[in-house]
Amino acid sequence: MANHNDLGKWGEETAVDFLLKQGYVVLERDWRYGRSKVDLDIICKTPDRHTIVFVEVKTRTSEQLADPEDAVDLRKIRHIGRAADSYVRMNDVVEELRFDIIGIVGMPNGADVTINHIEDAFNPLLI
Repeated sequence: MANHNDLGKWGEETAVDFLLKQGYVVLERDWRYGRSKVDLDIICKTPDRHTIVFVEVKTRTSEQLADPEDAVDLRKIRHIGRAADSYVRMNDVVEELRFDIIGIVGMPNGADVTINHIEDAFNPLLI
């Protein structure tokens, strides 16, 4: 597995641990519909269990070039929206929906890890 894949998996693990500590319930990880190359990193419920949250995780080793969450561009938002629509239809979701981004800066086994959770970061229906 390539180093960037290892970093991404570590970032998703870090994000899941963060969400669980905040009281979220993780429903799915790396959810993919059929043969689609687009996945949903984390699908969870808010601590009050009223909202389904689709979380996109972006991980970087440093902030030198840009914040990790800046990597979620219009193309990515559209893909996330389509995948979320498939998930909602397949699972008869009736709860409110929200799209978050978690940006992680750091390295596995590193002392300085920064987590930036942006709630309600975007709405694919408005793009």
